[in-house]
Amino acid sequence: MEILKPYLKNNYLSIIGAIISVIILAGSTLWQPKLLQTIMKAIIANNRNEVYDYGVQLIVLAVIGIIAGIASTFFSAKVAQSVTTDLRADLYTKIQGFSFGNIEKFSAGSLVVRLINDMNQILNLVMTILTQLLRIPLLFIGAFILGIITIPRLWWIEILMIVLILALTGSVFSHMGDLFARFQKWLDRMNTVAKESMQGIRVIKSFNQEENETKKFAATADELKNLNLTIGYLFSLLIPAFMLISNIMILLSVYFIGAKIISHPNDLAAIASFISYLMQLMFAIIIGAMTMTMASRGMISLKRVKEVMETKPDVEFNDNAGENILASNVEFENVSFAYPNASEDSLKDISFKVKEGSFVGIVGSTGSGKTTLAQLIARLYDPTRGNVKIGGKKLQSITAATLRATVSFVLQKAVLFSGTIEDNLKQGKSDATNEEMEWALDVAQAKEFVDKYEDGVKHRVEERSANFSGGQKQRLSIARGIIGKPKILILDDSTSALDAKSEKLVQQGLESEMKMTTVFMIAEKISSVIKADTILVLDNGELVGMGTHKELLESSPIYQEIYAAQLSRTGGQA
Repeated sequence: MEILKPYLKNNYLSIIGAIISVIILAGSTLWQPKLLQTIMKAIIANNRNEVYDYGVQLIVLAVIGIIAGIASTFFSAKVAQSVTTDLRADLYTKIQGFSFGNIEKFSAGSLVVRLINDMNQILNLVMTILTQLLRIPLLFIGAFILGIITIPRLWWIEILMIVLILALTGSVFSHMGDLFARFQKWLDRMNTVAKESMQGIRVIKSFNQEENETKKFAATADELKNLNLTIGYLFSLLIPAFMLISNIMILLSVYFIGAKIISHPNDLAAIASFISYLMQLMFAIIIGAMTMTMASRGMISLKRVKEVMETKPDVEFNDNAGENILASNVEFENVSFAYPNASEDSLKDISFKVKEGSFVGIVGSTGSGKTTLAQLIARLYDPTRGNVKIGGKKLQSITAATLRATVSFVLQKAVLFSGTIEDNLKQGKSDATNEEMEWALDVAQAKEFVDKYEDGVKHRVEERSANFSGGQKQRLSIARGIIGKPKILILDDSTSALDAKSEKLVQQGLESEMKMTTVFMIAEKISSVIKADTILVLDNGELVGMGTHKELLESSPIYQEIYAAQLSRTGGQA
């Protein structure tokens, strides 16, 4: 609950309103049987005036209880919504600050469940605490004391009922915490399966795997169903068992009151009140048990949210460093890197220097560490050993804002967000003008198809950018990456979906329009980087060659092998 304290403090007036409403509601509920007993006495005495007066009081008390109940729900809902809204916003902000490693640790599917389902459980928890936490003890203690005062000699019936109900409740609810924890884990798994299936629907249909994916999802759904049924069976047994116990207690009460009615004639007027207090006791215990169940589920969700909130990003920035304008020269000093839980390094003792405004190509076989090296420049990960420097400064010594203003990373898998083309371009520069957007689209060779739309940059981008081809998405991604005119631009095989002519035009545009920008281009095709000032050759995480195309053809066997293989595939044209 510690995590909720700052959010609850912001709503203290509503919390006070909820507490006062609950006290009034509990008081009116407890006093109604007492008034009913007085009315019964008046009926037995045939005193119509008292029956009328106390009847009016009973109605007024019921109205007060209704108003208090509405107020309690209103204030509690206001607090619960406010707390969870603020907590969800902070949780989302926290996730946005995570590194790739943090995201992989939790998994995207699990984080989505924590943002939505777990937050809903926390909302229910806060609501339940405010409406029931104070009300249940007041009802329980009040009903117990007033029941004994009403018919003192039957105190043992209250004790017996409490013991029986608590024993039954304890035996059932001891298993609930584990069931709810398992439920949340399986909900995570189902969300992941569904998300992967939706995102990979083209692959699934291409390989005719609909049936297998349906079976996989159904198996996960069945596990959730079985857990829900188990929880439902336990609840379905509880309520009839509670009612059976309470009815037996009522039967015993009527029997013992009837057996002694001649010696205790006042018990005739008190019997209805005593039974009401017995029922209030029972419902206090039932509601308390339900509250504990919901609370246990909410506490599990709260623990899951707390786990995310207390996780420190693997990559932390120096916010006190101040804003700096960095030069675009890049240096790696004996850099090694291993992914979390990996058995060996993905990069091994990499060292090189790149001058400002250079065009650097990065080549190597699949899995050689090309993308990993680029991610270290953008500081998506930190090196396991060694230092990465930009403008002579270690990346750990500069702010996130400075780094993001200096380095732009264009991924191979182009990701566009739903909205408009303009919205996506402004992710690269929030205050981009129409002229800047036109310039970026022109350099990225995207202007030719964007201009064909009647609404231009206002053209809608559908979910997962389904209304654009792979090449169009890559060109829009490049435009987004260059619109802020970064000092360092990383293209991670970002032209792989472009034809040779379009790729050449993009390179020419970058060369002429961004002369002072240091460009790192990861490429599968050597033809994409053949004119680079420097080409880095990676093999199994090691830097095995560095130089121009001509130099590497003479000195690097790995580069020669890659080049020869591509020549043979293209009929002598690399």
